[in-house]
Amino acid sequence: MPVIAMTQEMGSLAKDVALQLAQASHLAVMRHEVLEHVAGKMHVPSSLISRLREGKAGLVERLTTDQERVAVYTAQEVFARADRGNVVLRGWGATCLLRPVRHVVRVRVTRSFKKRVEWLMNHLETDDAAFAEAEVRRSDDAHAARMHDQFGVTWGDPLLYDLVLNTDRISVESCVAQIQQLADRPEFQETGESRAMLADLALNARIRAALKDHDSTRGINVTIESRGGKVVLSGIVLSAQESAEAARISSTVAGIGSVDNQLRLMASTRRFASAKHG
Repeated sequence: MPVIAMTQEMGSLAKDVALQLAQASHLAVMRHEVLEHVAGKMHVPSSLISRLREGKAGLVERLTTDQERVAVYTAQEVFARADRGNVVLRGWGATCLLRPVRHVVRVRVTRSFKKRVEWLMNHLETDDAAFAEAEVRRSDDAHAARMHDQFGVTWGDPLLYDLVLNTDRISVESCVAQIQQLADRPEFQETGESRAMLADLALNARIRAALKDHDSTRGINVTIESRGGKVVLSGIVLSAQESAEAARISSTVAGIGSVDNQLRLMASTRRFASAKHG
C-alpha cells in the first residue's frame, strides 16, 4: 500500500503533481481532512487554522491558540491517513512525520521564486507583482518557521526528501512518472517491519491526541513508546492522579492491558506530601 508524502509550496505545481499522481496510480489524495479534523477537535473555525498555517493570523490569534494541540491533532490525522495506505499526503509536515517509515516516499516539488510569483499573479488575475512576491515570501516564511519549531529542521533541506523535483525544468507528467518509478523500487516496498512501525506511530499519535482531549491530562508531557500495540508511558507527572488518568486514557485507546505505566512522580511533590503527613 504505497504512501507518498509531498511538500506544499505555493506556486510550485505540487498540487497538480499530487492530483495527477493520485489519478494515475489509483491513490486517495489528502485534501482538507487535516484542516477539518484539527478545527473540529479544537472547536474553532477552519479559517483560523488556515490563517495560522499561512502566517496570516493576528497576534491575539497566535497567542490564544494552543499551537501544541494543533501539532498533536495534525499528527493524529496524518498518521491515520498514512496507516490506511494507498494515499498521497501533501503538506502538514507529512514528510517529517513519516520520516521513520521506510516504505514512505518523501518528495519535494519546487520551482524558482520568479515562476512561483508568476503563477500566483495568474491565479489571482492581478498585475501587482510586489503583492504577489510578498505573499509568496510570507508563505515560505510561515512554512520555514513551522518546520523549524515543530521538527527542528531547515525547510528545503534536500536530505529530508527521497526525491526533489524542479518544475521549472520537469513537467507535471514527468514528475508523476519519476515518483511512480521510485515508489516501485525495492527500497520503498512495504514490509512487515515498516508496516508495524507505521501502525505503532499511528497508535502513539492517537494516544497523545486523547491525552490532549482531556483537561486532566492536557498539560502533562509524557513519552509514549509502543511496539506491536504494547504501550509504555514514561516521564514525570505532578501527582498520582495525573499518572492514573494518563494510564486510563491511554488504555481506552490502546486497549486494556496494553499500557505499561512507568510514569514517576516529581520528587518535590513527594517531599511536600511527606512533610504534610509528618
